[in-house]
Amino acid sequence: MLNISGLREGIVLDHIEAGRSLDIYYHLGLDKLECQVAIIKNARSSKMGRKDIIKIEGGLDKLDLQILGYIDHNITVNIIQNNKIIEKKTLKLPQKITNVIKCKNPRCITSIEQELPHVFYLADEQREVYRCLYCEEKYGK
Repeated sequence: MLNISGLREGIVLDHIEAGRSLDIYYHLGLDKLECQVAIIKNARSSKMGRKDIIKIEGGLDKLDLQILGYIDHNITVNIIQNNKIIEKKTLKLPQKITNVIKCKNPRCITSIEQELPHVFYLADEQREVYRCLYCEEKYGK
């Protein structure tokens, strides 16, 4: 049995779909942080069968919950202090995301004006569809 030590202060991202942890690692910019980050892939889960877990040393200020909510709003965010879970945050799809996905429409202003942020708004929550703020290009998962 693999043993990963506990976390005194930090964040645990739990219930990540198996195989998605590295995608989340790079989208959140965890590779640029100086703190310790542990990735556990394919952990056994009674609820999911297999899941990934990410443990991040330090405070919640290191995480963009908007990006995390967009990637997978079923992830549980556990806040750890003094080796104990003090809070569990549930995520939801963000109403607006900036510079997470790129507009693929070649006629969109973002392909001409390179410095413009890529802004998408949630158009259909049931189908998880986002649309470009500038050209209305549809982006679904």
